[in-house]
Amino acid sequence: MRLVVVSAGLSVPSSTRLLADRLAAATAARTGAQVRVVELRDLAVEIAHHLTSGFPGRGLAAALDAVTGADGLIVVTPVFSASYSGLFKSFFDVLERDALAGKPVLIAATGGSARHSLVLDHALRPLFAHLRAVVAPTGVYAASEDWGAEGLEGRIERAAGELAGLMRAVGAPAAVAPAAVARSAVAPAVPQQQGAADAAGELTVVPFEEQLAALRRSG
Repeated sequence: MRLVVVSAGLSVPSSTRLLADRLAAATAARTGAQVRVVELRDLAVEIAHHLTSGFPGRGLAAALDAVTGADGLIVVTPVFSASYSGLFKSFFDVLERDALAGKPVLIAATGGSARHSLVLDHALRPLFAHLRAVVAPTGVYAASEDWGAEGLEGRIERAAGELAGLMRAVGAPAAVAPAAVARSAVAPAVPQQQGAADAAGELTVVPFEEQLAALRRSG
């Protein structure tokens, strides 16, 4: 399994990177996944160029490929103006459409005080829902006072356990797609004449009145 961590921390050392590393270690311990960290600070210029030119540089292209090919994703951003940072949003703006569809994602953020903890649910979770990712139920927010205090480690472990479970579930082969099962459960019976004709390789047109009658009988 491949676990990719996207950290939008700007300073060195960075509490955002520290939270990202702890979440990655807890998840890797459960899945044995190989961890790759993408530091957006190092890609800031390439992201800006991509926004204006439409083409990624070498480093950004490698980061985008890593995120697209990951089995699971951990994304961590500092809180700026009550939301995710512009650099964090810009990175996901240049990602290919549908790149995160169905991908397990753990969301996390850091901030100066606990009053910004709702950033997880009013900013990050809607963003990744829009990108059609599968977002773990538990997000992790760490304020300055959380480091060294009780509670943060428990949230990290719980969130990592949920992400590991999603990665295993998504990676497991599916015998029958749920959508296919749902469609077969509601599909009306095919008239016998049409089925026989199709089996013989001929195109049979069933009048709409017959289709309506078949639907009434099946309902």
